[in-house]
Amino acid sequence: MEIPFNRFYLTGKELEYVRQAQSLEHLCGDGPFSKKCASWLQEKTGCRKALIVPSCTAALEMAAMLLDIRPGDEVIMPSFTFVSTANAFVVRGGVPVFVDIRGDTLNLDESLVEAALTGRTRAIVPVHYAGVGCEMDALVALAAERDLPVIEDAAHGILASYKGRGLGSIGHLAGLSFHETKNVVSGEGGALLINDARFERRAEIIREKGTNRCEFLRGAVDRYTWVDIGSSYLPSEIVSAFLWAQLEQSEDITKRRLAIWRQYHAGLADLERQEKVRRPVVPEHCGANAHLYYLLLPDEARRESFIRALAERGVEASFHYVPLHSSPAGMRFGRAHGDLALTDEIAGRLVRLPLWTAMEPAAVDRVLQAVEEAVRAF
Repeated sequence: MEIPFNRFYLTGKELEYVRQAQSLEHLCGDGPFSKKCASWLQEKTGCRKALIVPSCTAALEMAAMLLDIRPGDEVIMPSFTFVSTANAFVVRGGVPVFVDIRGDTLNLDESLVEAALTGRTRAIVPVHYAGVGCEMDALVALAAERDLPVIEDAAHGILASYKGRGLGSIGHLAGLSFHETKNVVSGEGGALLINDARFERRAEIIREKGTNRCEFLRGAVDRYTWVDIGSSYLPSEIVSAFLWAQLEQSEDITKRRLAIWRQYHAGLADLERQEKVRRPVVPEHCGANAHLYYLLLPDEARRESFIRALAERGVEASFHYVPLHSSPAGMRFGRAHGDLALTDEIAGRLVRLPLWTAMEPAAVDRVLQAVEEAVRAF
């Protein structure tokens, strides 16, 4: 494709920092670069503690362990999300309870959550789609009434905010992603953000294969041993060195992506007024990070023909999530609360346009031209 859907961005310092990590003779986890990344996340997101992990999936799996999710425990989440949101709890025997989404932000519909709660509900897991915050005030208030933890799936959410608070700093726990498709990348990578002091010590233990090694390294104990469940959730220092080069430039990365997002948004306003497409909605109280730009087409058939028409013009576009509640594993391991009609409809109509950090304005104009030509056939 002349204009690919995604192209990861390099700041230019990644390999220099990887060489520095090598020269320090510390390639396993939690070295100097890991600590820099964790401190940066704590400062910029406002979370209480950050732990660098191999992926957002790993962060969510750790959250499920921290909550002691057991077979039959129910976890509220949207069906319009990546499989990791559900899998992290299913591997512990948990039951995803899928709730419909809002028609504006495509986030979990907070007004439907209370009716989905049962005596087996153990957590609420909102997903900040496209880096636009869920209605966290309502979700956190409901969770507090029922003494339930809130786990933010903030895979899309680096440097985005809700009412001035960084995504990932509002719930009890949160996961971030640094996959190569995200704004800030390390190939594969993630972070567990902790906002409840009750989880801090145990999170370190789970991340260190169930041992109290972190306490040993701090001099709190004279030896370390196996004390709890856990796994190997420390990424290599090479990954953290690469990530540090990205985090250093993350505010500039976000600024550049927002410029592209706004160019799309302005250029597609007329098509929305003509009711040919619907553009993304970002509430005034949400600070978006331009993770992605999507359009809603009138129906699935026209979405498919639209993607083909763009491809013919050298532009790679893509659909997004296949709803989990209707997937084979979703029907086996979870259950739907209601018919999730909006989730099904949106999933069939949504198309994502190319958006990557180094994308030039001329390339965006070419995509806009291709979109207009493709829409004329409707």
